[in-house]
Amino acid sequence: MNITVNWLQKDFHMEAANEEGGKIRIDGNTQVGGLEGGISPMQLLLAGIGGCSAIDVISILEKQKQELTNLTVEVNADKVKLKEGYSEFKKIHLQFKLSGDLDTKKVERALNLSITKYCSVSKALEKGSEISYDYTIEK
Repeated sequence: MNITVNWLQKDFHMEAANEEGGKIRIDGNTQVGGLEGGISPMQLLLAGIGGCSAIDVISILEKQKQELTNLTVEVNADKVKLKEGYSEFKKIHLQFKLSGDLDTKKVERALNLSITKYCSVSKALEKGSEISYDYTIEK
């Protein structure tokens, strides 16, 4: 896995690119002089856990022959600045909003497997963060 981060010569505005050509804009928050032209590095972690778990859930539900028609994951976190000068997430909560003809038990299993077993991002973040989730299903 390889990511290249290039500074775009304007404050803290950067662009990250992967080996396949996918790109994302990164920026510092406005308190440190960011332009609001991209997602902050801490926000990228939250996007990572949301995207990682969504991929798992979609895959698991497809294998269970469930008819998922839409999925949104809202990720909220409590960020704490430590005396050492850096910040960490103490609590991360994922709210899954699913649509389709779905069996509740299968959805619960897919969510649990993602967060506790398959999502590499949640496994990396669980060492320092309490991770929780809940869901709603719209028919």
